[in-house]
Amino acid sequence: MSTRTHVIARKGRMGSYAYGLTLFLLALTGFAQMPIFKRYYIADIPGFGWLAEFYTTHFLHYLAATAILAITTYVVAEYLLVTRRYQRLSPTGVARAAILLGIIVSGILLVIRNSVFVPFSPAVVTVLLLMHMGLTMVFLLFALYCKLSCRPWTAPV
Repeated sequence: MSTRTHVIARKGRMGSYAYGLTLFLLALTGFAQMPIFKRYYIADIPGFGWLAEFYTTHFLHYLAATAILAITTYVVAEYLLVTRRYQRLSPTGVARAAILLGIIVSGILLVIRNSVFVPFSPAVVTVLLLMHMGLTMVFLLFALYCKLSCRPWTAPV
């Protein structure tokens, strides 16, 4: 393996680890904002007490969301500028990208609702929350399916 190929493979592996770790942190902190960790005594396990603290999990969720936005922006830019010439999105890649776009859009709308004084009706907030959580569950299950069945994001042209 040439040095250039080795560097590209290593960069891809590190990016994959960063992506996976960010998704794990997003899922963990997203579910921790609901009182399930306290209710089911998971937060009572030594070292997991921070999962019951709303503002800690909220801050970490926003931090991980910023990281996933940065990773997504980098990957989309790299795909459009470099990779598109010799690879295309696979059907499962298109599905994952669409679901991830829905999660990002609903998440941004929830951030706007939380931080700016934009009045959203209770019905809109409920739809946004259910959409965000539902798409997250669909994305995680679909990503697991793709991982277990070796379905890549891209395919050769």
